[in-house]
Amino acid sequence: MRLTDFWERMHLVFGARAEFLVADQVLAELGNRTPAQALAAGEPTKDVWRAVCEGMEVPVQHR
Repeated sequence: MRLTDFWERMHLVFGARAEFLVADQVLAELGNRTPAQALAAGEPTKDVWRAVCEGMEVPVQHR
């Protein structure tokens, strides 16, 4: 998954909250890091997206 795809999905699912969630939402699924920290550490965007979906309980139809 490209980073642009990740951001498109984030905006589709979370709207205006997308940037806040990526920057500030600490997720256990990412080793108690924010999605931004995980991406900066080199985690694949697909894995970060899956962790966001799991941690934020995104419905299956939006994953």
